[in-house]
Amino acid sequence: MCTAATYQTKDFYFGRTLDYEFSYGDEIVVTPRKFPLDFCHMGKCDAHYGMIGMAHVADGYPLYYDAVNEKGVGMAGLNFVGNAVYQKVEEGRENVAQYELIPWVLGQCANLQEVRKLLAKMNLVGTPFGDFPAAQLHWIIADASGVITLECTKDGLQVYDNPAGVLTNNPPFPMQMFQLNNYAGLSPKQPEHRFSGQIPFTSYSRGMGAMGLPGDLSSESRFARVAFVKCNSVSGDSEKESVSQFFHILGSVDQQRGCCEVAEGKYEITIYTSCCNTSKGIYYYTTYDNHQISAVDMHRTDLDSQTLSCYKPVTEEQIFCQN
Repeated sequence: MCTAATYQTKDFYFGRTLDYEFSYGDEIVVTPRKFPLDFCHMGKCDAHYGMIGMAHVADGYPLYYDAVNEKGVGMAGLNFVGNAVYQKVEEGRENVAQYELIPWVLGQCANLQEVRKLLAKMNLVGTPFGDFPAAQLHWIIADASGVITLECTKDGLQVYDNPAGVLTNNPPFPMQMFQLNNYAGLSPKQPEHRFSGQIPFTSYSRGMGAMGLPGDLSSESRFARVAFVKCNSVSGDSEKESVSQFFHILGSVDQQRGCCEVAEGKYEITIYTSCCNTSKGIYYYTTYDNHQISAVDMHRTDLDSQTLSCYKPVTEEQIFCQN
């Protein structure tokens, strides 16, 4: 289970949490412009936009969970188990396997308009990567101009405008957006008493305007909660203020060990949280056991290289001692 969000101040920020019971061995990976990308059905691409994100590198290939390219387009894949249905390979179509969708899109699209055009020609197929089964995913794609959600279901490939600028998991995106109607009365302000003029009411606590906002860890509840927090967030527009606020937004759906049991003695946790300044190509992150924000700058690597630049996440808690 995961949550993704966007945030706009002076710059545009894109990121996600990855929630699971174990890690596949994630790394912050910069794919430079000349790294050869071998697409399963579309051949080899030797020149493309550079990108940075969190990935598992298998047999030298970056399997991205989320990434941002040098033009400022961000993309993340989130679990969509039970609803994702991929298409069959068709002759004459641009057949793209789900595991290569992020580099396929980010490697050649400079903005969201180009993403839409590319997706209109694409046939998303479930060809697996080696022994890995095809992950059942849907995607959030964004730049400073807007946000879309991509889902491939039994009804085909669907591209939705995403005015909330967030995504979690099930149910399908239109149902997630519809359920926000249940929270239309919530507000960051103290509530007005409209129940009855015959009964005296007392606002006995701050924050009562958001009473009814769900607090459980289900994907539907996380969608509503992160949408409320993101849409009502206020911060300065400096880099530090913006990044700090972004981590607070995703912190509203953080998963703590022990609260979501998936098997006997196994718990889903927030393995990492990311925040990328899409304008500057800086990938910020925290991990479950390291709350200090770490960063990798795509532009401080050789973007004209032919080899990946990989950085292992800092996973041990960093504590600043003041005396």
